[in-house]
Amino acid sequence: MPTWIWYPGDFEIWLGNRFNNRRTERGAMFPPFWKQDSHWPTVEFTKTVHLDEDETITVVAEGQFNIAVDGKLRYPHSRQLIPRGDHQLSVKVWNQATPPALFIEGETVMTDSSWQVTYEDKIWIDENGVAHGSGIYLPVGAWHFNHPGTPPSSFQLPRKEWRPVATEQITDKERNLHGRLYDFGRETFGYLKVIGLGKGTINIYYGESREEALGTEHCETLDILSSEDMRRRVCDPSGHCHYLLDSKAFRYVFIISHDTPYEDVAMDFEYAPFDAERSGSFRCSDNELNRIWEVAAYTMDLTTREFFVDGIKRDRWTWSGDAIQSYLMNYYLRFDTECVKRTIRQLRGKDPVTAHVNTIMDYTFYWFKSILDFYLYTGDLAFVREMWPRMVTLMDYVLRRTNADGMAEGQPDDWIFVDWVDFPMHKRGTLCFEQLLFCKALETMHTCATLLGFDSPYGERASALLSKVKSTFWSEERQAFLHAIEDGKMNDMVTKFPNMFAIIYGYADEREREAILRHVLLNKQVEAITTPYMRFYELEALCAMGMQAEVLPEIKAYWGGMLREGATTFWEKYNPAEHGAQHLAMYGRPYGKSLCHAWGASPIYILGRYFLGVTPTKAGYEAYEVRPNPGGLEWMEGTVPTPFGKIDVTVRAGTVTVRSDGGSGTLILGDRRIDIPAGEAVQAHLS
Repeated sequence: MPTWIWYPGDFEIWLGNRFNNRRTERGAMFPPFWKQDSHWPTVEFTKTVHLDEDETITVVAEGQFNIAVDGKLRYPHSRQLIPRGDHQLSVKVWNQATPPALFIEGETVMTDSSWQVTYEDKIWIDENGVAHGSGIYLPVGAWHFNHPGTPPSSFQLPRKEWRPVATEQITDKERNLHGRLYDFGRETFGYLKVIGLGKGTINIYYGESREEALGTEHCETLDILSSEDMRRRVCDPSGHCHYLLDSKAFRYVFIISHDTPYEDVAMDFEYAPFDAERSGSFRCSDNELNRIWEVAAYTMDLTTREFFVDGIKRDRWTWSGDAIQSYLMNYYLRFDTECVKRTIRQLRGKDPVTAHVNTIMDYTFYWFKSILDFYLYTGDLAFVREMWPRMVTLMDYVLRRTNADGMAEGQPDDWIFVDWVDFPMHKRGTLCFEQLLFCKALETMHTCATLLGFDSPYGERASALLSKVKSTFWSEERQAFLHAIEDGKMNDMVTKFPNMFAIIYGYADEREREAILRHVLLNKQVEAITTPYMRFYELEALCAMGMQAEVLPEIKAYWGGMLREGATTFWEKYNPAEHGAQHLAMYGRPYGKSLCHAWGASPIYILGRYFLGVTPTKAGYEAYEVRPNPGGLEWMEGTVPTPFGKIDVTVRAGTVTVRSDGGSGTLILGDRRIDIPAGEAVQAHLS
């Protein structure tokens, strides 16, 4: 089947620019503050063909094009006769507005993964992004760019109409507010529709909370429009229903019509489609935990769009630190591998590298790890090969900025993020946390090089760095990794951040792991983590130590706490000590917090990976383990999606049952190891 083709990664870069520049704050556009690359405006596609008979092909391009057969230009008709024999076909496409793309359809000649592409440097790029050439990037899966009438630039997510569940007339004489408040029942995302709009002016205030929608002076998202503005946007054929062109996140919508008549309000809910038959699931004996999983899944679905986005109200950008958690949660929920690849490509952009990913040093390190994670869960070595050249140039950038000890140290143009914290924490100098992430990035480079058959200096660098980190930052006195070196002196603050990553990445031996658990992770004197972002890793470290029984009440207290505050999706940050409208504030703004944030959905990963206990041990689940640990639940059951189908796990009445559609599995119960044949159910006593 023929398909549209383009220069590798250019579509993601172009789409990412449109995606990231849709953010607004009180109606004003708010673009990202990092470098935004552009697609190559002129590219050339080529292929050698052999024809036994004359063949007529149809050529369609996004942009102006010329076509050459055996080096001789032809008039660029859409129908071209190619004579029998061996021929070199070449098509140049120019398009400044959207990525140059090509669609050719014939009896045997068609655009597919066998074509080569260049951006006029005469270096041909293959389907893996390697510069020498034997193909091109091929869009597959959810893209469906397999028809000449649906070019890549026409891509949009599907929509369906939703109606409010409640309407309330609001009259606040003190604030001179008169209007209608619409409640859509839960957090949502899409395009508002005003039905039967007359002439005049209309003010629309959107809120993830009731307070935000009615807080007209400070709400984060609004539209102030005349009815003529609305008519210049999108109407249905009758002119009766007016759409807003920009998608918004909201549960509540407050409309002040200024005596402008209108009949009703609805919205077109925009969503990323998924296959329910191949999706993950989780159910257990605890109804609150079931609700937490359901809300986490809905949060992930809302933040899975053209790319994995951080939050649907703010920032609506792709962030590498947010995305790596979304990828992991996705592997246990929808297994949308195409969205993972799109996001990784978009975050990386083009060479030359002039800054860290999102300008954040830790986010660069997460980006490397995300590629190896993708390979482990999918077995897609072609994607690793595609990204390898960009991995090398990004690592070259990192290595140029290390200090005399070979450690990563923030430069004036870097942002050292780690986490949003409620306590003073210096983020300058040489942070232990950053070195552990750097070490994992180097290990990732070495592993990927080995998979691709390349010699690698990265393994030795990783070993040397880890040795240096442990001798520098591990304190026998404190039984923990210390915080940072600042101005040549040790800042001996102890935080959870480097210590939990030392456990997760396997950088602490058994004695050190037990010490960290006792002196840091379970130590109430160490500052608590108050963002779901780093609670993800905190709970993962505890589960890696077999403490699911302690993690279960933490999940119920923290994520259940958001539910008890009325959450219908999980938040960017939650501090149980706050109350009421305090939960809505962030960044010094009363409604600045994102109430639908991807990193809030981490129970999906924790419950699938560490309670059901399913994890691949060979790429693409060729081999996998199941180590169920119900953590005190009376029963639990769930499904984990894989490249070959599903793995079903049930723990009930002291018995574990596992069934898998493929792969070579091992059920591990203490010292017992039980084979799981594909297609058969295996049953064993839990203890």
